[in-house]
Amino acid sequence: MAFRRRSCIPAALAFFVLLLAGQSTAGEDQTAVIWGRHGDEGTLREACDTGHYNTVIIAFLSVFGHGRYSLDLSGHDIRRVGNDIKHCQRKGIVVLLSIGGQGGDYSLPSSRSAADVADNLWNAFLAGRRKGVLRPFGNAVVDGIDFFIDRGSGDHYDELARNLYSYRNNKGKGVMLTATPRCRFPDRRVEKALATGVFARIHVRMFGDDVNCTAAPRESWEKWAAAYPASQVYLGLVASSEQDPGYLSPKPLYYTLVMYIRDRLNYGGKMIWDRYYDKKTDYSIGKLI
Repeated sequence: MAFRRRSCIPAALAFFVLLLAGQSTAGEDQTAVIWGRHGDEGTLREACDTGHYNTVIIAFLSVFGHGRYSLDLSGHDIRRVGNDIKHCQRKGIVVLLSIGGQGGDYSLPSSRSAADVADNLWNAFLAGRRKGVLRPFGNAVVDGIDFFIDRGSGDHYDELARNLYSYRNNKGKGVMLTATPRCRFPDRRVEKALATGVFARIHVRMFGDDVNCTAAPRESWEKWAAAYPASQVYLGLVASSEQDPGYLSPKPLYYTLVMYIRDRLNYGGKMIWDRYYDKKTDYSIGKLI
């Protein structure tokens, strides 16, 4: 197992998913950021020390599903990440590990592979401690797993989600699950997984190659929020116009989108792609009015 350093839900279940999400009150923005996509974005510790973020998402575990597992953190020193995770958590910041990504080599060809990947994630990154399983971040335990499935089919990701959700740590707490889908609704790659109802958050990418989504972001977000009322639904945003034509500067973001949705019960806040560009622009703390 190699780890590279390269560049309709039952009411009770809905309640516990929202509880696991750390549900914010209506109008209270939370901010998540993707970290691990640029070697010169600074360390995870530095990102947490800014005070800009409530959640950091480490990206990506980019190889899985065929008995192989590999991290791609764009050249970051993996030996430092474990201590940084614990540092962030001491500050009350949620730390997630994102699986998948826009590249890599991953899929779930069978139910067996879904079970195997869940077992590996539990023992390599979460609260499991099975002997013989390499823990890249040492004894640090991430708070949950993000599904960023951007290639292949959506087969068996529902089984992966259920398997992960079934695990409990020594305090009886389940694994927090989130997803970062494309904004076109539905995203077929995660549709079956999201139908399980075990996802605490959904970070909808309001950028990318779907012109209809970027041209009508409010309508796109509304579809997701209506479909998954038990999940906190975030706005996934790029931090710079250099990254994507779907960039929304802070003022238009507020007046065309945020002011209309921020009082919705399942509005979660913003997910920023990514730390490197946010460091350059301070987009995450841009004044919305």
